Amino acid sequence: MPRLSIVIVSYNAREDLERCLQSLVRAAPSVDHEIIVVDNASTDDSAAAVRARWPGVRLIDAGANVGFAKANNMGIRASFGELLLLLNGDTLVPPGAIDRLVAVLDARPAVAVVGPRLVDGNGRAELSFGRMLSPLNELRQKLRARGNVERLTSREREVDWVSGACLLVRRADAEAVGLLDERYFMYTEDVDFCAAIRARGRRVLYTPSAEFVHLRGRSRQTAPRATESAYRRSQIAFYEKHHPRWAPILRIYLRLRARTPDN
Repeated sequence: MPRLSIVIVSYNAREDLERCLQSLVRAAPSVDHEIIVVDNASTDDSAAAVRARWPGVRLIDAGANVGFAKANNMGIRASFGELLLLLNGDTLVPPGAIDRLVAVLDARPAVAVVGPRLVDGNGRAELSFGRMLSPLNELRQKLRARGNVERLTSREREVDWVSGACLLVRRADAEAVGLLDERYFMYTEDVDFCAAIRARGRRVLYTPSAEFVHLRGRSRQTAPRATESAYRRSQIAFYEKHHPRWAPILRIYLRLRARTPDN
């Protein structure tokens, strides 16, 4: 039985997915592992490419574009590892990165979730962790990201959440909170997931000792309006769940800014 299950959700991103899988093969972790791709009914032959070129990868056809949270849950339920690595298809895995991430989690029994340092194709760091989302903390996150990212991402720290682009979690902790909340189609599901785990007294850790490449922004480039709409729907759902008094104010703000998500 594999100790680690790597779950990748893909939707119409065949080139990114193949690069990600290639990097996983070239930099295969030493820990026993399985790779599961959940395809959200892509129309770019992603599923056919996985079947043809990656026979060692388990492919799950979601049957429709069910969103990021639900597709990840499908992959988790079909997996066997005691550790779960949620990995975006637009990431590249350098040699040793997964093993270093696993080692950090193994060394800290009180930690349930660990996220690595994420950098873009030019090696520039991404602010991939933060405080629990709230009106004030969203503003703080935007301000912190201006010119401070390299310094902020240089040291290990306990945080409220780490990015779902690359998130290692113990299966026991993931199952204890019912996996990812499927009301989020895309965005904020990682923050909500970490919040549920922290509510049980478990810890979330960011570490720069493991570094992954995240070629982010592809969906925003190819379908900016749909991506913006999905983000706003998830933002509203998050506030309705965690900050219900602020949710009506958020709706008014988005309406005034002409950013109300499409129905």
